[in-house]
Amino acid sequence: QFICGKEASQDEFFFTFNSLVEQNKQIILSSEKPPSELQDIEERMRSRLGSGLVADIHSSTYELRLSILQTKAENARVPVPANVLEFLAHKISTNIRELEGALNRVVAHGQLIGREITVEMAQDVLHDLLRQADRKVTVDEIQQRVAAHYNIKLAEMSSPRRARSVARPRQVAMYLAKQLTTLSLPQIGKRFGNRDHTTVMHAVRKIEELKVSDLSIAEDVELLKRQLQG
Repeated sequence: QFICGKEASQDEFFFTFNSLVEQNKQIILSSEKPPSELQDIEERMRSRLGSGLVADIHSSTYELRLSILQTKAENARVPVPANVLEFLAHKISTNIRELEGALNRVVAHGQLIGREITVEMAQDVLHDLLRQADRKVTVDEIQQRVAAHYNIKLAEMSSPRRARSVARPRQVAMYLAKQLTTLSLPQIGKRFGNRDHTTVMHAVRKIEELKVSDLSIAEDVELLKRQLQG
């Protein structure tokens, strides 16, 4: 969606796309909207984007998480009780890699310590991860914490002001809302003065860039994240 309305970028992307297809390369693209709903994009581009498999990606379901754990345990040839897999699939729902990592920790602990793998053992080994998973952070909490940290009024989170002293904390809050909640970009934008989802997306990308180039921003973000998850 970032190349919509940008003719030069679309031309460059079009020729790159065709070149890769001619070499039998696989191309994977992501977007906030399906090709048919993208605005200000050339018809040839829309046709190319819609020529492959278009999939609507949602958060993982309990059944999918359980299936992934069962497959991982089978491939590792480690007998993990069904109730332990069910417990992990139920408790860890935010990230598939985190889910797989949790299983690896439980299995490794059982093998290294010689301890039987049970739900109680999993609770003990994963206490830090489970505590974090149970802690539900809200946008209100994020806005309050960020406003206090940067010494600005809470109302500024939803105000139209664009001064950097206000805009940067607002971007940090949007970034943390994306990282720590399950809300969609449009839902987050609505909580920040009915802003468009592209504004939230820009904020997320900007903070990700600044975390690399600006040590103070990186420290602020990590500090706020720890405070919110603590």
